Amino acid sequence: MYLQEQLRERAAAARPVRVALVGAGKFGSMFLSQVPTTAGLEVSVIADLDPDRARTACRTVGWSDALLARTRFTDDAVAAVGSDDVDVMVEATGSPTAGIAHARAGFAAGRHVVMVNVEADVLAGPLLAAEARSAGVVYSMAYGDQPALTCEMVEWARVSGFEVVAAGKGTKYLPSYHGSTPDTVWEHYGLTAEQARAAGMNSRMFNSFLDGTKSAIEMAAIANATGLTPPPDGLRFPPCGQDDLAHVLRPAADGGQLHHRGQVEVVSSVERDGRPVPNDLRWGVYVVIEAPNDYAAACFREYGMNTDASGRYSAMYKPFHLIGLEVGVSVLSAGLIGRPTGMARDFAGDAVATAKRDLAAGEPLDGEGGFTVYGKLLPARTSLARGALPIGLAHGVTCRRAIGAGEILGWDDIDCDPTVEAVRARRDMEARFS
Repeated sequence: MYLQEQLRERAAAARPVRVALVGAGKFGSMFLSQVPTTAGLEVSVIADLDPDRARTACRTVGWSDALLARTRFTDDAVAAVGSDDVDVMVEATGSPTAGIAHARAGFAAGRHVVMVNVEADVLAGPLLAAEARSAGVVYSMAYGDQPALTCEMVEWARVSGFEVVAAGKGTKYLPSYHGSTPDTVWEHYGLTAEQARAAGMNSRMFNSFLDGTKSAIEMAAIANATGLTPPPDGLRFPPCGQDDLAHVLRPAADGGQLHHRGQVEVVSSVERDGRPVPNDLRWGVYVVIEAPNDYAAACFREYGMNTDASGRYSAMYKPFHLIGLEVGVSVLSAGLIGRPTGMARDFAGDAVATAKRDLAAGEPLDGEGGFTVYGKLLPARTSLARGALPIGLAHGVTCRRAIGAGEILGWDDIDCDPTVEAVRARRDMEARFS
């Protein structure tokens, strides 16, 4: 209610929170759809590689001609962020290299940054957060996306006095999906390629969700923001429905499937034989907690919490998320009260490039959602010890040697230009947070 009251005051005083949106794709369009109904919020400028496409997106989501006339469109993101009529930048390009450059431009201009671009956040988020603090601005996860929603649940649990045993999200997962490519992705969604094209669906983006890359990236983001840690050899994706979270996601010593307490994990909406999990959490997020004493455990029972057989472990969950429709919460939290809705604080988890198939020496990598590699979650200390290549930099580089299917690629395995800003930022982050 505090944000709502402040927003109402800003609207009444004709002093809206002014936004530069960078990237008018699906996430950006969902945010834009909420702008006409959020009094006190104004999008001053939209930067996109194709400004005409951005204008079309605004019309598609219901913008009036008058609203369009008050908004500037450009293909120059840095100039847009530096405009005098901007308070907050929303970075929604999905490109990790562009995201780092845009965030730094925002810091230099004194703008708060809402980083929808979780790929950039996992590549160098702890460093970007530190740079934002030095600049006196907010660097924030995007509310509505699963990492920020999970962080909110973790904070709720901790400030309520509960230990967080596990936290994460749901997805559809089978081990074979790690080999999925843009050519095979639609069969797993029950669509033909023609149907997907007609709907404007991006095969690489959807494949990133299917092949496990997006799960690795998002769990790394949660780990870096909360201090929860990944299992030692990657996500296990146990099949689990909403009612069984407290049973499945408890430590193995207590009969569950967790490697350790305080773990990030993704639950699958299908059993390993493909059967659907009842009451699955495919679109949601969760946190598993433990009662600190017998009295709290009794309260779990009295108030109908879903618990394990002991009654001590319980779970809270949100079955859905609305991604861009909710990102205004982050924009207003940053612009009105100077607080992030989740932020990288340390380097605890990493998403590293892993070969989908045998790769030949000299073969180019095509990055997230492509034909050559997928992202695997590792503890940051393991990634650093192995010199692993982050998935965010596994695009447009070539293999120096033959790589076997399932093998994690390292910095030494690829030709990489060390002068590229994103590479330098990542290396600086590794050195600072190692």
